[in-house]
Amino acid sequence: MNIAELQAYGYFALVVFLVIALYSYIYHLYSTDKKVGGHDYEKFSNMALHDDLGDAPVSPISDDKEK
Repeated sequence: MNIAELQAYGYFALVVFLVIALYSYIYHLYSTDKKVGGHDYEKFSNMALHDDLGDAPVSPISDDKEK
């Protein structure tokens, strides 16, 4: 086994690990229950479309400063 073959195996293992990590992160984002305190990330995806100064904010803004 030469160094090029070892690099190819390492690259393949890294790509497989990153794909698994990406899909598990996406699953985690969409599996959290929004009633328990999770966020609705589909609301945040509209931020790119509705970004004028007069548009309503995605999440409410509180004037009270929590201590």
